[in-house]
This record gives sequence, C-alpha cells and structure tokens, in this order.
Amino acid sequence: MKSYTAGMAREHAIASEESFAIPPDASTYGGFERWAASAAFPETGRIDFLAGDVEVEMSPEDLHTHGIVKGAIHAALHTLFAERELGEVFTDSTRVTSPGAGLSTEPDVVAVFWSSLREGKVRYLSSGGDVDRLTKIEGAPDLIVEVVSDSSVAKDNRVLPPLYARAGVPELWIADARGAGPLLRAYTLEAGGYREIPADAKGWFRSPRLALSFRLTRKLTPLSTWRYVLESREEPAAGIPSS
Repeated sequence: MKSYTAGMAREHAIASEESFAIPPDASTYGGFERWAASAAFPETGRIDFLAGDVEVEMSPEDLHTHGIVKGAIHAALHTLFAERELGEVFTDSTRVTSPGAGLSTEPDVVAVFWSSLREGKVRYLSSGGDVDRLTKIEGAPDLIVEVVSDSSVAKDNRVLPPLYARAGVPELWIADARGAGPLLRAYTLEAGGYREIPADAKGWFRSPRLALSFRLTRKLTPLSTWRYVLESREEPAAGIPSS
C-alpha cells in the first residue's frame, strides 16, 4: 500500500507504480472528490482519502484470502437484504464519502437500509455531470465490511475504524482469512467509538443493526482451497441448544 500525506501530495504530486499523477489539491477532501469525479482518476485499484492522507492500493487481489471471502459475504447479505426487503448491498468500487469525517473510500462490502435512505442518514449521489448516474454513497451506511489483505492490515484495523466511527457508521465487520484466527470480528458504534461484539465458542455473534446472529465458516474444496459461507440465524429460543 502506498500512503501519501497531505504534504507529500502537495510537494510531489506523486505518481504510483501505475504512473498516474495525484493532483496537489487532492490533499483536501474537496480536491480529492473533484479528482475522483474526473476522467483523470484511475479506473483500477483502490484509492482512498483518509483525513488528509491519500492511500493508493494497486496490488492484485488475492483470490483465496480476499476475493472469495468478499464474494461470500456480499452474496449472503445481498440475499438476506433482498428476501427481507431491507435495502441494498454493494461491493467493488462503491465509494462511500463523509465530508464531516474527511473520508472517501471504497469498502469491500456496503449495506444500506431503505429506512436510512428515507430518513436522510445516507444518500446516493452522482460524482460527475450525469445526475442520473449515481456513483457514490454519502453519509453513514448501516454496515461496512472490510476484508484484510497483507497490504491493508494497518489500514483495516487501525486507520479506517475511527474514521468510520466519526462518519457514524453503526456497525463494522472485519474479516481476516489469512490465518487460523477468528475469521470475522464485528463492532458496534457506542459513544463515538467501536465496541467489539463478543462471539460465542462456535463463532456466532449478534448483530445489533441486523437483529440476527452471524458467523463466517469455511470448508476445504476438492482442490484443498477454502470455501467460505456467511451463515445467519434468528436467536434460538431459551432452552434450545444452538448448532
């Protein structure tokens, strides 16, 4: 991951390994958003504005510890939201912005309730001249999911959470499939910061925002790679053992 501070962006208008120039005024939220809406903004890679820093991630996505994990979470949430008429779930190049938090980023998965759109907690905007082409989400989506890669460990675990909290995102999930530890950790927003939601011995945690319990599991495929599944369930009734 390349990180450009505001001073570095002004001084160098740095070009990354993909040879694109970062405009000097991209060190400000407004300047970055103008760049992101322009034809000069790169079409590939993940480029975020994080409270004055421009973060550039051009590394290829790992198929089995990132891409397939993101796909499993998005697929399950998309189905859940569609079946229950909750709202919409997005992935890949969906830009989330918050002027108040100084944040413009592309999370791995973003979920928005219809009720949050109606209440004005979040809104869809165009980033160019075509007002009928909505390209970004402004405000506080109901759930954001980040999948950790080798190049995003610090960003996903330390940099983004306080910015998402400042933007008012009520729930954050962080998935990490690179090792044998917990696959999915969940956090709920309380008093301006995130509190980790405890999981039980089988990995289930209760989502306050979605009012369901979830866990991310994996099984070996015939080729000895992992297949991931985001499971969800209603809370079991008292006296009935959980599976």
